[in-house]
Amino acid sequence: MSADLSTSLTDPDSIPYFLWDCPMTVSQLHEELNSAAHPERIRLIAKILRQARDTDVWHFVELSEVLAEWDEISRHLGRRRALWEYLIAGWRKDGLLDE
Repeated sequence: MSADLSTSLTDPDSIPYFLWDCPMTVSQLHEELNSAAHPERIRLIAKILRQARDTDVWHFVELSEVLAEWDEISRHLGRRRALWEYLIAGWRKDGLLDE
């Protein structure tokens, strides 16, 4: 399948740039996130956190979802884990998270 990747994450028919290895549309990704079994959902969230720009992540998941599943998600983040730990720690330090 030849896919034209896009940075347009609000177009339901576009294929997000970070899904280069398993192309699906924005609409399909939202559907998968809403209907996938727990392990697949964790895998998809981790893929988004690992591959997408940090500001683009929030088109697909809520911070509260990431925090609730952090122990499972973080195991799949590779080198990006340090970035997300830094961001989350900073938000906590700044009082931006209700915890």
